[in-house]
Amino acid sequence: MRPRIVGLLLAVVGVIAFVNGPSAVRVAAQGKVQRVPVDCNRACLESLIDQYLAALVAHDPKRLPLSADVKYTENDQVLDVGDGFWNTVTGMGSYKHYFADPVMQQAGWMGTMRERGGLLLMAVRLRVQLGRITEIETNFFRAGGGGPNNIAAMDALGKPEALWLEPIPAAQRSSRNQLIEIANAYFEAVQRDDGKGFYPFTDDCDRIENGSHTTNTPSPRPNTPGGFNYMGLNCKQQLESGYLGIVTNIHHRRFPLVDEERGVVWANCVFDMGGTVPTIKLNTGEVADMGMFFGRASSIEVTEAFRIENNKIRRVEMIGSSAPYHLNPAWPGGLSGK
Repeated sequence: MRPRIVGLLLAVVGVIAFVNGPSAVRVAAQGKVQRVPVDCNRACLESLIDQYLAALVAHDPKRLPLSADVKYTENDQVLDVGDGFWNTVTGMGSYKHYFADPVMQQAGWMGTMRERGGLLLMAVRLRVQLGRITEIETNFFRAGGGGPNNIAAMDALGKPEALWLEPIPAAQRSSRNQLIEIANAYFEAVQRDDGKGFYPFTDDCDRIENGSHTTNTPSPRPNTPGGFNYMGLNCKQQLESGYLGIVTNIHHRRFPLVDEERGVVWANCVFDMGGTVPTIKLNTGEVADMGMFFGRASSIEVTEAFRIENNKIRRVEMIGSSAPYHLNPAWPGGLSGK
């Protein structure tokens, strides 16, 4: 076919795409990748997550509608898309929890994945602009990462508790800013844990950290350092105890994804434990020995999701991994912890 005719055909395709609008299928040079609709709704955003996971398992980022300047991180380390976990992933796990923010065109997912080293937890956030993925933020928790965890138990669940997916009645919905305020109140409560703060929890609040229930799990023996049965308490009782005084700072707090319809907030931040707290005097009068944390500074990079009802936190799901002390994330912005 003559070059002039080929050029005319490509021009016609371009005109058709322009007339049909941004949501029309855009043909890349290779004729494979489609642009994301300009108004990507919940179903569209969840489908984009599936597309991302499929490309990841196939080790083929060319399957994705990536912007030319897409930013990709793994545990806040900037990498090229296709590097890092893209080379070691071997398949999907069973647990899948989707998050969507059609207003800000953000999609999120927490779930289990497989790589050569075994089963792990992954949190991924995508941002879409003008039909292309411009941001990919991933965080991982692998076996041996420390702290309460149960990756296998999370994988066995397969899907989140149905409560996460239930719409909040329209008359009871909080605004985006109200939801963020409550999520941030959680971080404020943990950082300033003196038992006297603002603790916006429902009576049946429950929390999962790296696959492990860290609330409402009574044990005949102390289940945390310092000889305190902390995880047997509910969310509010834990903060009222003062035990989390070991956390000295929670910084770079970001709230990129908010789902007003479901009352869900997705947050990213860094927990600092300065290593300066040898003991904690609890509000019960007990003294918890924090020797295993004393004398060394450490941090946890956190991705945390909150289900909020009537301005109270009812569920928390977290994926977090150890990080260098006072990690400065690769993503700009965020609230200071102090």
